[in-house]
Amino acid sequence: MNIRFEESFIDSLSLKLQFIAKDKPLAARKFKNDLIASCKDILHMPYKHRKSIYHDDENIRDLIFKGYAVVYMIEDETISVFALIHHEKYSYTQVKKYT
Repeated sequence: MNIRFEESFIDSLSLKLQFIAKDKPLAARKFKNDLIASCKDILHMPYKHRKSIYHDDENIRDLIFKGYAVVYMIEDETISVFALIHHEKYSYTQVKKYT
């Protein structure tokens, strides 16, 4: 099984990292490294995390990481990570296109 980081996730992560790095570059690097490590752990037990609250699909899951939901889809041979959502800034239209 492989993990694929979709452009929508990469864009959201980049914006978050730029914001953090303005004041704390080392904290931004740590956030990124820890988040990517958590995402890679999904490969071992993809159904470990809760069923997504944003989608009505058993194969779409939410990994909770420091106040964010990392939304991913379990496919045959791939885990697609497609959203990084802060719970206070959620918009249904951001992730609707993946269902």
